[in-house]
Amino acid sequence: MPFPLELAIDPLTLAILAGVAFLAGFIDAIAGGGGLLTIPALLTAGLPPHLVLGTNKLCATFGSGTASFTFYKRKLFTPRQWRPALLSTFAGALLGALLAHWLPAAWLNQMLPVVVFACGLYLLFSRTPDAPLLAEAAIPQGRQWPHGLSLGFYDGVAGPGTGAFWTVSGLLLYPLDLLKASGVARTMNFVSNATALGVFIVAGQVAWVLGISMGLALMAGAFFGARTAIRGGARFIRPVFILVVLALTARLAWQHWFGMA
Repeated sequence: MPFPLELAIDPLTLAILAGVAFLAGFIDAIAGGGGLLTIPALLTAGLPPHLVLGTNKLCATFGSGTASFTFYKRKLFTPRQWRPALLSTFAGALLGALLAHWLPAAWLNQMLPVVVFACGLYLLFSRTPDAPLLAEAAIPQGRQWPHGLSLGFYDGVAGPGTGAFWTVSGLLLYPLDLLKASGVARTMNFVSNATALGVFIVAGQVAWVLGISMGLALMAGAFFGARTAIRGGARFIRPVFILVVLALTARLAWQHWFGMA
């Protein structure tokens, strides 16, 4: 049954949610993890959980699309190098969204804080190159299939931290610096967001007015966030990324280990 948005969301709450979405878009364009803000905010506004997921996918698609286009225009993402990842991310997100209502995710929720914390430790203690991107390095093709399929599937099922997971795993698997890895992460996140959104739309699990309002605000935040990241380079992205990873870890542990909302 469609959520009675016009009765449940007053203008002040809508404005607050739009402000949260702007901040989430800014953070997500730089480091990923914007869902850490939008999902709890939507739950606090009183939407049921299934509608939260669909509405969050709508506004997230606005933001990830804006950020990925900005990175592409700045020549920080080359689609022809990433065809297997694009296709496998689409397939994984489609499968994950279709199975979202049947797949038990308790074990995944328990493991997420460990995985995210490990990602944060990797970036904290590793040396991240910040050299100018003068040439395109050869990108391995074969490993993109399992990479895109697994992260696309996770984003279709749940999604928090997918952009951060893409950034760290991209650094581990491919010859990328942090800035270019962020461009890849934003693009793949857009593909999985848009794919999962299509499934939620068919299922009637999107609050359109709220999702579009937050999506426009998130898109504005993503626009400024992507440009800020490009200007600041890895030296700027690194501390922001670490802060987001640690915050995401704390949120997931608090919610799934201790049963707190």
